Amino acid sequence: MARAHGGVAVSAADAIGSVGVALLLVAFFLNAFGWIGREARAYQLMNLAGAAIAGWASWMIGYLPFVVLEATWAAVALAALVRTQRRGA
Repeated sequence: MARAHGGVAVSAADAIGSVGVALLLVAFFLNAFGWIGREARAYQLMNLAGAAIAGWASWMIGYLPFVVLEATWAAVALAALVRTQRRGA
């Protein structure tokens, strides 16, 4: 375990999960303020990657409800990405 500022332990799962959640929040922020559309490839890729990474971290700590949540989030993002690509957007 690494130590963060102030002596608080940061596990690998915490670090990995933080990256995933950061991607999800950046995508949300960009979309909420109209800087990126919901059908934009970058938006769906951030959601897919963020959910997959956060899901992996949840799996590492054995928290099944979030594994299910993040797997569903990733599946929806992947389906939207495929649909958008098929439309040629």
